[in-house]
Amino acid sequence: MARPREVEIECDASFAAVAARVVDVRAGEVFEQADRVLDLDDVEGVHDMRVATRRLRAALEIFAPAFPRKRYRKALKRVRALADALGERRDLDVEIELLETVAPDLLASDRPALTGLLDELRSAQLRANDDLAPFVARKRLKKLRRRLKKLVEAVAA
Repeated sequence: MARPREVEIECDASFAAVAARVVDVRAGEVFEQADRVLDLDDVEGVHDMRVATRRLRAALEIFAPAFPRKRYRKALKRVRALADALGERRDLDVEIELLETVAPDLLASDRPALTGLLDELRSAQLRANDDLAPFVARKRLKKLRRRLKKLVEAVAA
């Protein structure tokens, strides 16, 4: 993933204003990845969204005292659920990639076992992708975006 965007803040900005700005920028980075995340031919999309989600979650946790408690908890719960779904898929992507890199070095007698394992992992990857799909559906992401926007607006004023 590319480096996170720099967040421009005023030196004399309040804690709440900084919280709003940082969360707004980090949320934008999450939503930028949505179109690529279910592409099994380019697994970097899910990686990039997972990283962006982890950055957003960290920002939410750091700035928790700035936000209205109830809105904060609901937003964080949904960000965590998205991160968990992304993690399930990403873990399988990493396992498959690792095994594919060692495959050429295996003895011919070991290749059938590896092929079987890779087939199982790819099936699990497809299931994880299906499980992830509702979390990155346009409607659900739109709701998350709106929830985060309201959270930011609650303290940006």
